[in-house]
Amino acid sequence: MSDSNRRRLLGAFIRTHREHLPTPAKSIGRRRTPGWRREELADAAGVSVTWLTWLEQGRKVQASVTTLNRLAQALSLSPAERASLFDLAGRRDPDTTAEVPMDLLPQLLELPSQFNGPAYLIDRLWTARAWNCQAAKLFVDWLGADSSERNLLNYVFLNAKAQQFIVDWPERAQRLVAEFRADYHRRPLDSDLQRLVEQLLTQSPAFAHYWQQQAVLLREGGERRFNHSQFGILSYRQTTLVVAMQPDCKLVCLAAID
Repeated sequence: MSDSNRRRLLGAFIRTHREHLPTPAKSIGRRRTPGWRREELADAAGVSVTWLTWLEQGRKVQASVTTLNRLAQALSLSPAERASLFDLAGRRDPDTTAEVPMDLLPQLLELPSQFNGPAYLIDRLWTARAWNCQAAKLFVDWLGADSSERNLLNYVFLNAKAQQFIVDWPERAQRLVAEFRADYHRRPLDSDLQRLVEQLLTQSPAFAHYWQQQAVLLREGGERRFNHSQFGILSYRQTTLVVAMQPDCKLVCLAAID
């Protein structure tokens, strides 16, 4: 998308949402357009009318994060609308903590049970929130009935059995930290994420070593091998799906490799 096209989309987005705002109670005089006037939005957002006019016209003006935040509040944007405003402006929204509800929807928790192979759902802290019986049989020391630790990172780095269970544990653990850092960087103000990292830094020298490398990777699929205490070496093809309605959640599915 070219810069000029993006600016036109941003201007149209702001203008449309301005026109959809309810008419102010103290409105004076006859109104030729629905919603708020540019002057009213400019006043509410603390910007000049000229600047707002140019922005809506798609002209080459810069919108800072602070100004976009005030515009989002003045326009009463929903979380999805706010995200679009920042995306169209080419800015990163600093206020991401309220974008995703912390409680998972029931239909999300039912997803793992729809798969034949091992499948589990992890939340923004990488804590398993739902899994099927195949996953419980595979990850006995993490998702099994006798385990009380459901956080994936705590399991991998603080449970000694994980190092025996996960084939090529050093490589897999190093990659896991780099994948987690990508999520951490998206929510740097999340206090729960910060506490988790601080705990792991204190309790796991391996995690601390990998964390200091500052590596960042996407959570990609690929072959995963496990040394199961009952079934021996098991190989799977892993696919990780991001849930659109709650993008901090990930559905991880494993298909057996013959």
